[in-house]
Amino acid sequence: MRQFFVQPHQVGEEIITIAGEDARHIGQVLRMKPGEQLRISDQQGRDFFCQLQTVERERITARILYQDHESTELPVKIYLFQGLPKGDKMELIIQKAVELGVYEIIPVAMRNCVVKLDAKKARAKESRWNGIAQSAAKQSRRSVVPSVHEVMSFDEAVSYARNMDRRLAPYENERGMDHTRAVLNSLEREGSLAVFIGPEGGFDKTEIEAIQGEAELLSLGKRILRTETAGITMLSILLYHLES
Repeated sequence: MRQFFVQPHQVGEEIITIAGEDARHIGQVLRMKPGEQLRISDQQGRDFFCQLQTVERERITARILYQDHESTELPVKIYLFQGLPKGDKMELIIQKAVELGVYEIIPVAMRNCVVKLDAKKARAKESRWNGIAQSAAKQSRRSVVPSVHEVMSFDEAVSYARNMDRRLAPYENERGMDHTRAVLNSLEREGSLAVFIGPEGGFDKTEIEAIQGEAELLSLGKRILRTETAGITMLSILLYHLES
């Protein structure tokens, strides 16, 4: 069943209206017809199973069949602070992070990042990254579309993370899984959680020194993980822990 997102004001008592690009996609690309069913989320925690009523070029109406009260969201809002990777790795990270339940993704320009983005390139990347997040949210039937924040400096990221209830930083020089298990077992199934992932070159020593008083360092095992693997691994562990 296809998934779409709307704003709360588009949801009526019985009818949901979809306009613009999504309406064109439904009618002209997917060629959906009146009578077909779809799932619509208002990004405020309400999910509806609907049946198409009218399909026009710029406007779609769907009748609400019933509201789905089983949320697909994690009980904790996870903020992924991802050190900027090179190439198109960020696209993979965003796609998989959204599928795994992340709430927001914050690209961070760290000292050992290979890629350097000027303001113009950063804005273009941000637009594309948010498009990838929306597509992944539709595919995985999320109730919200996770946002991809504008690129932050490391200091800005640390400051922003202070708004979260807990902060974790998997670090290759940490050893022993006992501490990791203890940290996971201490997590509440509510609130917010920041996860810091270093870039290809890893965290710089000065960054670790700066974050030690802000975040809990932990190990993901004896092997060194690539930056695109580390975030996915950490989110997978958190998904299992928070939903089990």
